[in-house]
Amino acid sequence: MTPRLLIGLLLFMLHAAVASAAWQAGTAKADITPTESVPLAGYGGKTRMSQRVEHAIWLKALALKDDSGATSVLVTADLVGLSEKMVAIIAKIALEKHGIPRERLILNTSHNHSCPVTADVLWLYYEFTPEEAAVKDRYTARVYAKYEEVIGAAIANLAPAELAFEQGLAGMAVNRRRSRGPESRAFGGQVDQDVPVITVKSGNDLKAIVFGYSCHTTALGGLSINGDYAGFAQLELEKSFPGSVAMFVQNCGGDANPLPRIRGKDLEATELASMYGKVLAEAVRQVIATKMPSLNGPIHAAMGETELLLQPGISLEELRQRLPNLTGMPKREFEHFIRQYETLGSPPDRVKYPIQIWRLGANFQFIALTGETVVDYSLKFKAAYGWNSTWVCGYNNDLTSYVPSLRVLKEGGYEGVTGMFEYGHRAPYTETVEEQISTKVDQLIKQTK
Repeated sequence: MTPRLLIGLLLFMLHAAVASAAWQAGTAKADITPTESVPLAGYGGKTRMSQRVEHAIWLKALALKDDSGATSVLVTADLVGLSEKMVAIIAKIALEKHGIPRERLILNTSHNHSCPVTADVLWLYYEFTPEEAAVKDRYTARVYAKYEEVIGAAIANLAPAELAFEQGLAGMAVNRRRSRGPESRAFGGQVDQDVPVITVKSGNDLKAIVFGYSCHTTALGGLSINGDYAGFAQLELEKSFPGSVAMFVQNCGGDANPLPRIRGKDLEATELASMYGKVLAEAVRQVIATKMPSLNGPIHAAMGETELLLQPGISLEELRQRLPNLTGMPKREFEHFIRQYETLGSPPDRVKYPIQIWRLGANFQFIALTGETVVDYSLKFKAAYGWNSTWVCGYNNDLTSYVPSLRVLKEGGYEGVTGMFEYGHRAPYTETVEEQISTKVDQLIKQTK
């Protein structure tokens, strides 16, 4: 071998060693399937108590340590969402027990509607008996313990790894705003059918598959515990790739549903949800079969907050006038607003809105938005920052509200206007909502460069 070839070989081996040592990754999963009948989350009105378990539900964590020595953790959950109180407790656990600062902890939920109610998430939806409330509290305490367990286990499992990213397509997401009768047909039909995928490998072993989709997990609405189509997709992928942990990230699915759906026929509905899961899993498998571009480190993390402004709400006089004619959830909403007038002088006129950015290497950004973001945000930020180098997800941090774009706000309807009451907000957002979010995202993107 000539000296030139020897030097070239040594340089190649050195580069390979550096590349393989650039990341350390650890995965873990914790079973959060309830062990007793529990109140089911996601749909307002009469309390639904679970009757059986279709399949287990999970917390899953991916810890990433880059060559700067910083550790970042993504946790996904087969839950409908987290409240501000829950996020604060979990973030405190991550910091005090495991040394993970807030900007390096992303908490995403699949928005599963076939999971137990936890803490004060969507609290205006439900009216529990003392026994039902006790069940909810027991389950919530278990979930906190499982968050601590899964974060710690993922960090303990850190080992050299390689990351890669690519996207596929799956077609079952439909803009649900057009499915609500003839008057809704004029609404825009925007969807984001991209399937972003990050693989984590250690040599030839596939350790983790992180994949996302912009669509409500509402294929099912019965009385069984399950992860909906996202749960079925994760099961399918873990069966296809034994030893791997498949993690579903809910993207900007605030105005998308898997359609059609079946209601009132549990067996047929479950078969359809399973099929949707298989469709999504196949899209992921096809991505994994390609030569996926590598993702380099380090992770530059930033977190910030804006305050989304609300329009003027219903007056105290009108609330009191209308209250006697209301029952159920609308009555609880109006009573909540009246209490705010009586204790605060008036209901709050703004909503805190956290945003997180992880930039991996030079030009890949993971944009983590809060709440039920509509699809326009995903399309907008991918167009602005790179269709092939940007992952946009909602349903991080607390489940604060539906988060409409300016277009959806002006169109009106549930996601734009009427869905705000159930989240405890007295009125829709002002027309500055999209501008405020976009400005903060841009500030944080620049902060990570």
